[in-house]
Amino acid sequence: MDYTVRSIAYIRNERSEALDDNWDEIVSTVELAQDVPGEALRGLEGFSHVEIVFFADWAEDVPPGPWHRRPRGNAKWPDVGVFAQRNKDRPNRLLLSTVEIDELSERSFTVRGLDGIDGTPVLDIKPVFRWSVPRANSASRRGAKSSARTTSNSRL
Repeated sequence: MDYTVRSIAYIRNERSEALDDNWDEIVSTVELAQDVPGEALRGLEGFSHVEIVFFADWAEDVPPGPWHRRPRGNAKWPDVGVFAQRNKDRPNRLLLSTVEIDELSERSFTVRGLDGIDGTPVLDIKPVFRWSVPRANSASRRGAKSSARTTSNSRL
């Protein structure tokens, strides 16, 4: 079964290579595609965070990429399946990042920490509500507890 998706925006930033680390300080602009009206962003000023769904057209499909591996090739980490890690190489090359909006303009907005390289197509933008994030602590595969994403910002 085939599905058709379209780009509704593009990621613009200084990063041209998909590296695993150091995304927190990368400033990206999410710029609407030409055929998407600026009104599509109307109301977004009421939100502190958005989820960005994007297509890693620069990544490798799984398969042929492996269905399991040691994350980042680190021999000290366990061999885990593709669904137990956030590697860019995915079965459908779909990626998701939750980011805080820094600045909103008529046809774009800026964020930090969005892990897509320059020119990456955005498939959807969703506002983050309190009820749409985990309400309890979550655990990583190494057993370390991490708090759910929370903020003191009342808009979330």
